[in-house]
Amino acid sequence: MSAAAPTLFNSPLETGVRAIVVLNAGYPRAFDVTEITWFDHLIVHTGDIGGPESLHPDVPQRSGELLVRRRLVEDSLLAMRRLHLVEFVPDGDAGLLYRASEEAVGVIELMRSPYSIALRERAEWLASNVLSRSRLELEHLVAERIGRWRIEFHGGDVASETSPHV
Repeated sequence: MSAAAPTLFNSPLETGVRAIVVLNAGYPRAFDVTEITWFDHLIVHTGDIGGPESLHPDVPQRSGELLVRRRLVEDSLLAMRRLHLVEFVPDGDAGLLYRASEEAVGVIELMRSPYSIALRERAEWLASNVLSRSRLELEHLVAERIGRWRIEFHGGDVASETSPHV
């Protein structure tokens, strides 16, 4: 019996590439896993937040993607750290943050496929329109545009967390 071929779609590699592209666009700012998970969703669904056409198709229940993405983003950040493309940044208040390393820009510049170019364009758009927002502003944006992310992403009391302005 032969081993199954590794999948690249929604793999730590694909997610890690998206993470370094977004983190590089936001450099030198560092972000936590939750924020990077939001960005991983938003970079492929920029149309949801008034940006360029989304890279990935609109499918029902996209907000559920956040729950699945968090673990994938965590795994991808560890993989990108091993490749020296992401740095850990300790933060006394927020815990562990992540930012693109100096080596990331060289890798990103080598990416020349149409998808990679579109991904970089959307990352630059995110940097100009989203990444500079405060954590609270990002939280409101995600809740407003994606929906009931708190329930799906963090768990908790449905009655107190269904408002997009929690």
